[in-house]
Parts: sequence; C-alpha cells; structure tokens
Amino acid sequence: MAVLVTGGAGYIGSHTVAALLDAGEEVVIVDNLEKGHRQAVLGGKLYVGDLRDAAFLDGVFRENAIDAVIHFAAYSLVGESMTEPAKYYDNNLHGTLILLEKMREYGADKIVFSSTAATYGEPEQVPIKETDKTEPTSVYGETKLAMERLMRWFETAHGIRYVSLRYFNAAGAHESGRIGEDHDPETHLIPVILQVPLGKRDQVAIFGDDYPTEDGTCIRDYLHVSDLADAHLLALDRLRSGGASDIYNLGSGQGYSVQEMLEVARRVTGHPIPAAVQPRRAGDPAVLIASSEKAKRELGWQPKRDRLEEIVASAWNWHKQHPDGYEE
Repeated sequence: MAVLVTGGAGYIGSHTVAALLDAGEEVVIVDNLEKGHRQAVLGGKLYVGDLRDAAFLDGVFRENAIDAVIHFAAYSLVGESMTEPAKYYDNNLHGTLILLEKMREYGADKIVFSSTAATYGEPEQVPIKETDKTEPTSVYGETKLAMERLMRWFETAHGIRYVSLRYFNAAGAHESGRIGEDHDPETHLIPVILQVPLGKRDQVAIFGDDYPTEDGTCIRDYLHVSDLADAHLLALDRLRSGGASDIYNLGSGQGYSVQEMLEVARRVTGHPIPAAVQPRRAGDPAVLIASSEKAKRELGWQPKRDRLEEIVASAWNWHKQHPDGYEE
C-alpha cells in the first residue's frame, strides 16, 4: 500500500517524502509545483496537478493502492492571507474537501495533517498546549483550523481517522544537503537572513521592535525540518496501529527572538548581517512557543537536532550550495 503526500515537492513535504523513502514506504506525491520544486522530490511517483481537480485526483487514486495520506498542500503566507482571504479559503479548505471526498470514495481512511501554531492566535499561556483556545489572528490560521474541523466531521460521518500536527517554525535542511528551503517570495526568517551573506539582499527587515518581549522583537519556536518529518511518520504509525484521531503540537519548547536569530546567523556565517526595523505585520502574535509533551509521550517523538546553531548551520550548508535555490 502507498502513502499519498500532497504538497510533497514543498519544503516540509519533500523532507517527509525523503523520510518515508528511507523507511521503505511506497510514496505517491501530488503537487501543482506552484510553490514546490520537482528537484526536491528524491523518489516516489510524482503527479503534477491540483487537489481541487477531482478528475485529476481520481486518476491518482485509481492508479495507486493508497491507504493513507499526509497532507501538506496549502497556501501559507500570513500576510497574503490577510489581503486575499478568498484565495486561501478556496485553495486550503476547498482543496482539502475534494481530497477527503476522494479518500472516502477510494477507501483511504487515514490522514496526517500539516497544521500550524497559527490556529491558536495570540496565546493565552506559554508554552501553548493542545487544550488552549483556538482563536486565529490570520486568515491562514483560520483556514487551517477549518481544515481540522472538516476532518473531524469526516471521521464522524465516514470513519476517516486523522492526526493533526500543529507545528511552529520549521527550519534547517536535510543532512545530505540535497534538499532545503526555497520559496518565492521568501518570507521565512532563517532563509531571509541567509540571503544577506549570499549577496541576495543588503539587510534583514525586523517587523516590529515594540512587542512585549525582552528585546521587543517576536519570539518563535524553531524546529529542524527533519525532526518534523519524523513526527509525520510516527503519526502515520499511530493511525496504522489503530490509534484514535488526535491533535499534537510540535516544537522545541524554546523561544528565540528575531534579534537572537540574527546573532546566531552572524556567528554561523561569519557575516555582520545588517538589519533595519520596519512596522509590524498584521496577524503576527508576539510569542509562540510549543509544549510538545503530548507528542513525546503518545507518539514517542523526540527532536534530535534541537540546537539552534545546528539548525541554522544545516540551512546555511544548503543555501551555500544552492544560492539560487533549485534554479528551475
């Protein structure tokens, strides 16, 4: 039986595909390559198409014995979601609805979902627990929460069990140096910072230095992308062994400010990396740090690459080898 990975040519998706292949899984990938990269897919069977195309998905499911899905495919830019909400609802929620319908139709009854800390909005406590309130402050977070709820109702109606993984800031690159992070436009902090020593930009923009944090900049929880990939395989194992649907946070449990990230990147690269403060972005909470105790306890998950310097160094290794990304 095969595992279908939607968005498997994207950043986290491609690392999860690599982990699945290493584990001996038969892997089928669906990606429209709008954000993903063909070169990031290290194996398996790639189908290029859109989840909202029901006829396309029919072909994928007919040609492969798929028993489980790992679902990454979604738009994920917080700022863009605030100015183009219809785009995010149409792609994220509508695409998930079509996918779940095809899973029901073809008898695939397990799905691991790539969710986000953005479902919580401004946290009521730190670190954030899975039982905390979910009040997203962005359209992106709202669509991800709606996708989770859709899965819950599909389980009630059709018996499709799910694990939703709410993770924080994915970072770093594969230890082989073959795959890494390449977005256009690039909005994630670490690759943006590394564009300065690569000569791609003159300085880094710090969006707000007046947050209620020690140095005034936003604090985030960074997790190595390969540790995230491992968690998806453990969640899949849980569902295959008959485990109940559930939601898990994934993070390091440590928070680092934008200023702290800059200092680490300066040490790793040996570059001064100038920075300039700009106005806050809409929808950015001040502090997001995860409690991952539930995932560690119930999934047996344990991050192996949890030193910030190691995470940044792995990203720097990939970007030095691929200064123009995948160069498609």
